[in-house]
Amino acid sequence: MKPLFKFLLPAFSISTSLLAAAAAAEAERPATDPLSANATDAAVTILTSKILESSQFAHQQLNAKLADKFLDRYLDALDGAHLLFLQEDIDAFALLRPTLAEATRTLGDSSLAHVVFKHFLERLDQRVAFAKELLDGAAFEFTSDEKFSYDRKDAARPADLAAAQSLWRQQLRYDYLQEKLAGKKDSDIVKTLGHRAARSAETMHKMTDKAVLELYLEALAQVYDPHSDYMGPEQLKSFETAMKLSLIGIGASLRSQDGYCKIMELVPGGPAARSGLIKIGDRIVGVAQKDGDEFTDLVDLPLPQTVELIRGKKDSPVFLNIIPVSASDDSVRKTISLVREEIKLEDQQAKAQVIDLPVGDKTQRVGVIDLPGFYAGEGTATEPPTSASADVARLLTKLKEEKVTGIILDLRRNGGGSLKEAIDLTGLFIPSGPVVQTRNLEGRVEVGRDRDGKVAYDGPLLVLTSRLSASASEILAGALQDYGRAVIVGDTATFGKGTVQTIVPLARVMQGEGLVPDSDPGALKVTISKFYRPSGKSTQLEGVKADIVIPSLTDMPEIGESDLANPLPWDTLPAAAFEESNRVQASLAALRGKSDQRVAKDPDFAVLKEDIARFGKLRADKSVSLNETQRKAEKAELKVRQASTKKERLARAATHPVAYQVTVKNAARPGLDELVKPKPPLIDLDADADAPAEAAAPVEDIILREAQSILLDYASLLQGQPEVSQR
Repeated sequence: MKPLFKFLLPAFSISTSLLAAAAAAEAERPATDPLSANATDAAVTILTSKILESSQFAHQQLNAKLADKFLDRYLDALDGAHLLFLQEDIDAFALLRPTLAEATRTLGDSSLAHVVFKHFLERLDQRVAFAKELLDGAAFEFTSDEKFSYDRKDAARPADLAAAQSLWRQQLRYDYLQEKLAGKKDSDIVKTLGHRAARSAETMHKMTDKAVLELYLEALAQVYDPHSDYMGPEQLKSFETAMKLSLIGIGASLRSQDGYCKIMELVPGGPAARSGLIKIGDRIVGVAQKDGDEFTDLVDLPLPQTVELIRGKKDSPVFLNIIPVSASDDSVRKTISLVREEIKLEDQQAKAQVIDLPVGDKTQRVGVIDLPGFYAGEGTATEPPTSASADVARLLTKLKEEKVTGIILDLRRNGGGSLKEAIDLTGLFIPSGPVVQTRNLEGRVEVGRDRDGKVAYDGPLLVLTSRLSASASEILAGALQDYGRAVIVGDTATFGKGTVQTIVPLARVMQGEGLVPDSDPGALKVTISKFYRPSGKSTQLEGVKADIVIPSLTDMPEIGESDLANPLPWDTLPAAAFEESNRVQASLAALRGKSDQRVAKDPDFAVLKEDIARFGKLRADKSVSLNETQRKAEKAELKVRQASTKKERLARAATHPVAYQVTVKNAARPGLDELVKPKPPLIDLDADADAPAEAAAPVEDIILREAQSILLDYASLLQGQPEVSQR
């Protein structure tokens, strides 16, 4: 952090005089006196813009073009569905666009934030009154061929109040039908929707000026890139807690999207991940603290309040009502229960399996290492330091002792972690050489190298990735692909996050300028560097492309850096000098052909492809019928189809190969004695079934199964033998 502040502080030499001009009423006060609230807000706004200009990786000045995007981002933060602000409102705000950049960066003027927010409250109140009038009026009927377009983020703003009311009416009818199809009574629906509308207005009216400024500056930061962010004191505290993984709860990262609380990430080893009952992309629409209690409606509830309801005391239960990510429409609901726990380090550590696969009349043994993250712990007085690379090295030793034919490194759930651990872990598979190139703010490139000259495992290696594999996992996969050391298998590409962020506490910077704010000004998370592979390719945006693609429900464009607003571009650097092993390229055509043949004949993949096509159609259509009879027929048809699929799956379910669990703790023990418990899939295929989630049919990890077949084929090709294939 110190070098960053050393670099930043000269850029703020002009800030003090500008701030003094903006706060002329307090001009002659001593430097140690607290700034007033208004002066603090101005200082924070100036600092935020200056840090973003001088320290964010792209080095973009806040000019007129960027200011336009800034205002649009703020408007979308308040009204992302384009339902409230009228075109006349947008036209009025546009009069302030020409002066926005200069007002923000030189005077710290955030008055526009409050002007827009006040107008937002007026429109919100109009919508609430309109909804109440409709709910108190005639009964709702759903017999027409009307359709509702639920994705309006790119839609035009309503031309006038009449057009807005038409949209509000349609949105209310959509919400009403969703609740009705979910089995609620009309009286309960009216109560729920009325309460939801009133609560949203009440919550927004309670927002303080500080909270409005936080939302405004957050919009400014995210114009530069999706990972830069302004964080107020409470948000910063939550971020630090999450980074320490000490939060008591369900172990999930949540985001507010289109009024819904969406699961963005599952913490490895947390209650949600271990249960298999909740998936990335699921939306939580209700929460209860006791079995049988009425669910608190979470739709349109601000995220901090939602998080507080889901968090709770250790070992206490929480009941969640969710819309599964793979549901046919938003009327599908499932109720699950989890027990809140403190996430244990042991549950996040790398684990391995030794699997005995039947091949003809023989058995071949493969190893699978599941690495949920690149962790590095400092240790305590009673516990030694932890290290992902050291743990994987222990597991590799055990797998070699068990004479595995090859090894799969499973990174499908790996969202990243320590850069050093990514380098050290890559070094387990190569003798030495560059692993990652990092270009910093000033354009200087540093090369992270493996220097030990040792190889922990030199046999056939396959790296299994998904769209959820991000950051440090992309560094490892990209390096092993560049070296030709491993076959990369899985989704079309990984997530595509090739940037690094740091936290800048604004209070520290302000105090360095001789300024004392009246309250905690929060912090700025800012992008300061970018990752590149040994070949010079950036992992940003494009990610690491798989050598062999296996059909998957996670292989969706909505999962990835490219789906985020304002991502930094993909680019290249000159390649670093490294020695390729060239073990993979000659085998790829044969491996792809064999895999394609197996997938084409596999009935489980046939069902998966149907689901992928169905979800793709739903995403492309972005609208839903408001005809109750049609919707019920569609749900009934889907239910029959899923029941049939489940029956067929159970009928052909073969005995699973014998698999043994290897942990860091038991790796030193001789032999194998702990059988593996089946792991839940990332996204299941039974999401629309009305039965409880716990009653869903067991779903074999068919992607891992196909990866095992590819590994056996690869090992045979490396040995110059005919290809062998598991099922």
